[in-house]
Amino acid sequence: MKIAIVMGSKSDLPVMEEVARVLQQFDVGYEMRILSAHRTPQEVAEFSTSAIKEGISVIIAGAGMSAHLAGVLASYTTVPVIGVPINTSPLNGIDALLSTVHMPPGIPVATVGIGDPGAVNAAILAVEILSINDKGLKEKLMRYREDIKRSVLEADSNIKTKC
Repeated sequence: MKIAIVMGSKSDLPVMEEVARVLQQFDVGYEMRILSAHRTPQEVAEFSTSAIKEGISVIIAGAGMSAHLAGVLASYTTVPVIGVPINTSPLNGIDALLSTVHMPPGIPVATVGIGDPGAVNAAILAVEILSINDKGLKEKLMRYREDIKRSVLEADSNIKTKC
């Protein structure tokens, strides 16, 4: 099982490194690529059509501006694609969000929020997908959720104490 992290430009790297950071926490293997739907369309098609053969289980695609990368990748494969809209334009990622989330029926792209929070959620969603058939990963995910819960409850108790 392997995740592909694909971004449309080197400028997307800081956001997509958040995906890698989370996947590392879960010991999930990944590969990272820069491929542009508009500037390297043939390479995007080749990458997508070979994804299954290469053992890729989920593709996480991040792009800003017109953000067609996730949709183009999804059009060439049945591997689940998660789109991360990146806020690299004067529209602060709203253009990327709309381009990623609005796909024609039959070619789905799961779309998360804009920027770093979306990158984290994309990684977690990919881990959830993989955990369906991986008990160890499911247990790590459950511990992760417990850690989040504990963090919130600790913050709550610290605030209650100060009031």
